[in-house]
Amino acid sequence: MSDRFLIFGAGYSGRAFGRLMAGEAKIVGTTRSPDNFELLSAAGIQPLSFDGERLSDAVRAKLREATHLIVSTAPGEAGDPVLAAGREALLKTTPALSWIGYLSTVGVYGDHQGAWVDEASQTRPTSRRSQLRVAAEEAWTTFGRERGVPVALLRLSGIYGPGRNAFVNLAGGTARRLVKPGQVFNRIHVADIAGALRHLAERTADGIFNVSDDQPAPPQDVVAYAATLMGVSPPPEIDFETAAISPMTRSFYGENKRVSNARIKAAGYRFAFADYRAALEHMWAAGGWRGAGEADRSSPINPS
Repeated sequence: MSDRFLIFGAGYSGRAFGRLMAGEAKIVGTTRSPDNFELLSAAGIQPLSFDGERLSDAVRAKLREATHLIVSTAPGEAGDPVLAAGREALLKTTPALSWIGYLSTVGVYGDHQGAWVDEASQTRPTSRRSQLRVAAEEAWTTFGRERGVPVALLRLSGIYGPGRNAFVNLAGGTARRLVKPGQVFNRIHVADIAGALRHLAERTADGIFNVSDDQPAPPQDVVAYAATLMGVSPPPEIDFETAAISPMTRSFYGENKRVSNARIKAAGYRFAFADYRAALEHMWAAGGWRGAGEADRSSPINPS
């Protein structure tokens, strides 16, 4: 019997996982909008609707069959939407369930003034969205203990990949080089999110894992390196303090840390793209940076 994955919130990362697992497992994924059904199907994912409030009969039927659950839905003030809508079903009607993976964010660490953080570091989120993530992590960990299945919390850095990268921003004229002295971000290529999910699911891993690259770096350096590969001039540097930017972007820059990925490496995972240079070089050489069929939008986790 093959593994059967159910992904709640099968967006950019979920579709990458679907493509990676093609032919290896049966994958069902939910989306809020039927407009996304074609994208999911193209990624090898059977699409279903979940509005964040109620589980349909079709979703409940797939829950009964699922061996692995991946949750990639943003929590709200009412808590995690999957637990809010389906806690009883998850507890009582998931006989085959053996593992849960929850996609979180390194934003839960908050600001550490540029210091290194690992999975044992204190979580001190400053934004409300990251505070809600901490609560959702705790809720899923508690649920896993109650249900008797391992729960892996994957704390993701800023997500990029085909269709969502500095090349796209440069080509579209939206790239900026904001400069805040001492500011760094980690990043993660979407292929490594998919790879980490497969690795941890295969091992029914439990606990917290930072899924983040080896090289925290200033965001303006990423744009400049992409421009070099493209053979174009990078946009001018902009002083962060005087820049006209959104409150959300400014809040991202209010958190500064270097994220260690030592634990997931110790668990045996080897990154496809250890840093942004390797990833950008690969995407440029392969010509797949535009990401046909993928959303061209900024990462919801950080702006770099």
